[in-house]
Amino acid sequence: MASGGASRTPPRSRREPEGRAPRQDKYSVLLPTYNERENLPLIVWLLVKSFSESGFNYEIIIIDDGSPDGTRDVAEQLEKIYGSDKILLRPREKKLGLGTAYIHGMKHATGNYIIIMDADLSHHPKFIPEFIRKQKEGNFDIVSGTRYKGNGGVYGWDLKRKLIRLYRKEVLQKLIEKCVSKGYVFQMEMIIRARQLNYTIGEVPISFVDRVYGESKLGGNEIVSFLKGLLTLFATT
Repeated sequence: MASGGASRTPPRSRREPEGRAPRQDKYSVLLPTYNERENLPLIVWLLVKSFSESGFNYEIIIIDDGSPDGTRDVAEQLEKIYGSDKILLRPREKKLGLGTAYIHGMKHATGNYIIIMDADLSHHPKFIPEFIRKQKEGNFDIVSGTRYKGNGGVYGWDLKRKLIRLYRKEVLQKLIEKCVSKGYVFQMEMIIRARQLNYTIGEVPISFVDRVYGESKLGGNEIVSFLKGLLTLFATT
């Protein structure tokens, strides 16, 4: 039986059972896309470079929501170039929302850790090894990027921009089951639910840059929905 305050922590496997050799960690990157044909080759190249240089096992799952600009065709070419074991295209027929994109991507993820990020280059993949090191250092359930700590900077970034995050796969699955929000509020709700469930959260200072090409994923109506969703979320949690 756990002693002290440890009993508040939800039951979950944080470490390999004694006597069993630890398996190699694998990181599944979920990349939801919509009209990202210019950005996608660069973000994938940067991800592959970052993982290859750091030596971590990985896969990149591209969830394209029926982009009319040919993003899916580009993703198919990338799958051929890098191999279907590293690049997995798992498209959907139309734009169905960010939260459901993550759910769809997780169904195909074989990693025991999930990294969620934008394909528009607002987050540089060079920070991913820092997220992994931070997770291992503190045995965190979640590691989130933040612009409010250390030497993290911001270039053209505003409150609409979502953050790169690393999750234990089983933690993300449980959080998704709890969340009721859609769109961009979904990510913020996941962190609020995580704190309610006493999951541990580490933070890494990172720099943000505004999107390089493509269209913003947030229109005027979505911004209003985002703010309304936040009010509802804080009123019900």
